Amino acid sequence: MKVLITGATGFLGKYIIEEFATHNCDIVAFGRNERVGNTLSDCQFIKGDFTRPDEICAALDGVDIVVHAGALCTVWGKWKDFYQANVVGTQNVLEACIAHGVKKFVYISSCSVYNCAYDRLDIHEDDVDTNNKLNDYIKSKIMAEKLVNDFGKKHGLSSIMIRPHGIFGIGDTSIVPRLLHANAKIGIPLFNRGKNVVDIVCVENVAYSIWLAANSCETGVFNITNGEVMKYKDIIDNLLEQINVHPRYFNMGFKLAFGIAAFLEFIYKILQIRKEPVFTRYTLSTLGVSQTLNIDAATKRLGYVPKKTLSEGFREYAQDWNENH
Repeated sequence: MKVLITGATGFLGKYIIEEFATHNCDIVAFGRNERVGNTLSDCQFIKGDFTRPDEICAALDGVDIVVHAGALCTVWGKWKDFYQANVVGTQNVLEACIAHGVKKFVYISSCSVYNCAYDRLDIHEDDVDTNNKLNDYIKSKIMAEKLVNDFGKKHGLSSIMIRPHGIFGIGDTSIVPRLLHANAKIGIPLFNRGKNVVDIVCVENVAYSIWLAANSCETGVFNITNGEVMKYKDIIDNLLEQINVHPRYFNMGFKLAFGIAAFLEFIYKILQIRKEPVFTRYTLSTLGVSQTLNIDAATKRLGYVPKKTLSEGFREYAQDWNENH
């Protein structure tokens, strides 16, 4: 089996390569970061940009399965950049798949499509507001999901979508670094005293779910988490304690903070400020409300059972951190 992985030089991409390599697959790693790409093992690295149709098309010769993990994934930015990377880019990959007779397309979406300003528990895959415009990243991912569905119906391309929730692990450049930066500067904000609950997922489990998806006859969308619901504050306390960082918290009212974030976003857009605001509505909806996902579909239809617990993930992350910082 020959598989091409986009976004291969990113955080998740490297773990996907490792997972598929354990199954002796012929792997093509496609990404823009040549420096990182040249360090990858168990694969053929091709430097390329999937927003350029000719580059992604040239990489697909003989490929059976495409895992499209590449995306512009950030809290703040210009709509045209999100649209080009996440919508046009996904369309380019899909069209290349059709042209080369690819048998299976696995799209890595995001649980951000569920984000809102109120608590949501036990969210199922069809509990999506397709008009969610909390930020441009969410809007672009919803549009990309529609493209995947449309191509599947029109061209008979067998496709499956994965929505992981709060990916955590060694090499993370988003969740933990942001928390540590906030802790060092002003402290970590708590809403409802940190009692809101979430369920995040170890990156190794996401990679495993993608392997299962690639080898399944199933189609559709699947939530992926560790299946371990925890209070937001307990997650931070657990992790920071193990990396010997003293947490600094301050309590905030969610409604007030959300209103301030909306005002800041408005001002930043009017003034065309490229820097991310201190608070955004997306960030607050991630940190300040409860959100848990139902993973029954992945368990029953894909055979997904997490391979690594959060406790194991925290311990390994802390060991790596303490050895390298």
